[in-house]
Amino acid sequence: MNILAPGLQRILCIGGGPAGLYFALLMKARHPQLEITVVERNRPFDTFGWGVVLSDQTLANLAKAEAGTAGLIGEAFHHWDDIQVFFKDKQVRSGGHGFCGIGRKRLLNILQERCLALGVNLVFETDATDDQVLAAQYKADLVIAADGLNSRIRTRYAEVYQPDVDTRKCRFVWLGTHQTFEAFTFAFEQTEHGWFQAHAYQFDDATSTFIVETPEEVWKAHGLDQMEQAEAVAFCEKLFAKYLGGHALISNASHLRGSANWIRFPRVICKHWTHRVDIGGKTVPVVLMGDAAHTAHFSIGSGTKLALEDAIDLADEFGHGGSIDEVLTGYEARRSVEVLKIQNAARNSTEWFENVSRYTGMQIEQFAYSMLTRSQRISHENLRLRDAKWLGGYEKWLAGGKQIPPMLTPFKVRGLELKNRILVSPMATYSAVDGVPQDFHLVHLGARALGGAALVFVEMTSPTPEGRITPGCPGLYSDEQGAAFKRIVDFVHAQSSAKIGIQLGHSGPKGSTQVGWEGTDEPLPTGNWALMAASAMAYGEQNQTPAAMTRTDMDVLRDQFVASTKRAADAGFDWLELHCAHGYVLASFLSALTNQRTDEYGGDIAARARYPLEVFAAMRAAWPEERPMSVRISAHDWAPGGNTDDDAVAIARLFKDAGCDFIDVSSGQTTRAAQPIYGRMYQTPFADRIRNEVGIATIAVGAITDADQANSIIAAGRADLCAVARPHLADPAWTLHEAAKLQSRYVDWPKQYTAGRDQMYREIAKQQAMAAVPVNVASEEER
Repeated sequence: MNILAPGLQRILCIGGGPAGLYFALLMKARHPQLEITVVERNRPFDTFGWGVVLSDQTLANLAKAEAGTAGLIGEAFHHWDDIQVFFKDKQVRSGGHGFCGIGRKRLLNILQERCLALGVNLVFETDATDDQVLAAQYKADLVIAADGLNSRIRTRYAEVYQPDVDTRKCRFVWLGTHQTFEAFTFAFEQTEHGWFQAHAYQFDDATSTFIVETPEEVWKAHGLDQMEQAEAVAFCEKLFAKYLGGHALISNASHLRGSANWIRFPRVICKHWTHRVDIGGKTVPVVLMGDAAHTAHFSIGSGTKLALEDAIDLADEFGHGGSIDEVLTGYEARRSVEVLKIQNAARNSTEWFENVSRYTGMQIEQFAYSMLTRSQRISHENLRLRDAKWLGGYEKWLAGGKQIPPMLTPFKVRGLELKNRILVSPMATYSAVDGVPQDFHLVHLGARALGGAALVFVEMTSPTPEGRITPGCPGLYSDEQGAAFKRIVDFVHAQSSAKIGIQLGHSGPKGSTQVGWEGTDEPLPTGNWALMAASAMAYGEQNQTPAAMTRTDMDVLRDQFVASTKRAADAGFDWLELHCAHGYVLASFLSALTNQRTDEYGGDIAARARYPLEVFAAMRAAWPEERPMSVRISAHDWAPGGNTDDDAVAIARLFKDAGCDFIDVSSGQTTRAAQPIYGRMYQTPFADRIRNEVGIATIAVGAITDADQANSIIAAGRADLCAVARPHLADPAWTLHEAAKLQSRYVDWPKQYTAGRDQMYREIAKQQAMAAVPVNVASEEER
């Protein structure tokens, strides 16, 4: 469709980078009647930078948008498929990645030439100090603010755009070299002060980009902040000499003095992209595009991609018709979501490179896998599509010689061996009567034990009547409850190869509430019982205010936890977990949001953890030595002033020192004010950090929905086990069904995942005859 928005005759693009130039040529190619001007501060065909990277998919998007320009760009690209990782004098090479490199100057020259050929007015050597003056001069109906990372326009209208600029932790310098690389090369070198990494790729017949990056503290420790450019370049040449083949490193930033060419990456996010300005009585929209609107770290090569695809998206939106306001509203609503996906992936990638030292204890095989999947956008099966031979070799290495899915590899902790890495997460079912588990629990847990998971967890179970979340939650404070649980444990052990664990916890300030389908975390209409917590702070305005625990309360509750621990051991549970997350009583001590104590149990993280550690130590002493114990924590409170992942690392270290075997890594639910950032496997980065910094095994939980994700987590060493909740609600045999989808891809297939499936179907048929009235169940993550 070539029907333009009413009133759109003249477009002004401020900034002659990829976004401004490409949008101008797309609109001119599709709507020749438009008057389009691009204003650029540099001279004609004079630009800076080394090479940029685009994926094969981005090239396909360019070809679809405008074939003429795509053809010229394609001819100028240097293409490669392989990624090569050098680490500790070893290397790993994998293929099928499909990237292209092109000099930034060459790319802009192509865009400039196409603009001129199509009739776009290019105005060079004009510094856009005032966008309103320029808009009036060119009688613009629309202004595209593509003035780059340090956008003056974004700054001028910051109150409307609401930019959030996060300056990252590493210093990096953008260099070039005449050494040519056959693959996209990542090289890691250790110095006496820490690790440096190089990102290197060829972009023409004789030149490569060579980016050197290191954490700021390492950069300063080497005195690079005090060096002039030539001295710093010589330092980098010496450090990475083995990869340069005798070639020099080259800087093209001679206009900068000292260490000014070493920068910290600024991540830019804008809440809004459009501002409307009155110019001569006419309302003119000023729209951010490219780096002015958003940035994505160079480690996933997406800055130029985002700029070009911004241009495509807005040009396409104009082609659909509608008013200018309708077009811009639709563009921002859709495009901002797509950009956020890339930025989330870029954040994961950025953090991986900022924390290389976290992973340097790995062998190169896993180190390379972790690096390749760092953004969480490249998954296990995606790697198989790219290079099945390489991935198959890695799977064999990981499993000790047999090629099987990572999630099906066994795992041993203390005296317990798990047949695979999948757990059924604790799920609140609200189906107990006076704290006693019913036939429903036998069916619910038994079915999932027969469904292929290595271990099934009983929902949070209280050591006291008052510690239950709701009247329908289970307890383990009576012999009757212990006997009911033993019946379930015996069934799991007799009828399946799964293990069974119990999670003990006290609801604290979140107790005495309605069952989930009546009102989650809402107080009971009648019959409420008294609550207690670290401090007298209600979970919400409508919730009761708990009593601040006295030392006597703490002694009593500790002993009640120990009594439940002994009952759990007598019932035959294989695994015990202590719940210290989600704002419950022990979590209320750990978070500064809920712990306002001024005694020895309040203050810094060590003091806040003192009582939860005391409870854990007492339980560990009462729990059989050969059986493992885990602790669930909220690794982030997602609220100002609350715990962050830094605090989670400190908490995990304390529990590790106390004898904890696993940290079950959840987040949030400490306060009603929490604002989590959800997404696929959104809590896994916390598990990754704790596992690889603290050196304790972790359980990843939260939005893990398929085998591909579980395989990626385990293979990358981001966690040792995956706890899956909602998918197991929908399908008790989720593990078997996900495994069955993978069977054709493996020669070394564990027979239990075929035979076990048939047994599971028989047992579920029997259990269905026992089932009571269906009861709603909810993942504890949903609480």
